[in-house]
Amino acid sequence: MPRGARRLPGVCLEALRETDLILHAGDFTSASTLAELELIGPPLLGVHGNVDEEEVRGRLPARLVVEAGDARIGVVHDAGPKRSRLARLRDRFPNAQAVVFGHSHLPLHEEQDGFQIFNPGSPTERRRAPAHTMGIARVEGGNVGFELIALG
Repeated sequence: MPRGARRLPGVCLEALRETDLILHAGDFTSASTLAELELIGPPLLGVHGNVDEEEVRGRLPARLVVEAGDARIGVVHDAGPKRSRLARLRDRFPNAQAVVFGHSHLPLHEEQDGFQIFNPGSPTERRRAPAHTMGIARVEGGNVGFELIALG
């Protein structure tokens, strides 16, 4: 999340205001940033990240499972090394159809046998990604679909 002069892009804020729920996979950095996101409108559910200050770590869990319609989506910040990531997350979240994670800030979407993992990247810190990004999850009839959105 924003540090210094960085802020969420307007297109990101507009998309967030139109959602039913905001999922955040960590790195809010500060309690004030968490509070700003909570004021956007839709309910916010999230986990703390590795750079979050102590107050954020005290308010948010390291992992959670969200019931979204008829689907269950796991959320965790650090999904660990690339090798066996999908299998590892399936084991950590056995009753979820998908897991959203962060940490690398690099967009990723993998699926195997109906189980998905998704990293939406970051709207404020792209690191090695070609663009700032965010993701949208759509749930229909217990199925989860992810869309990666490049913010320019």
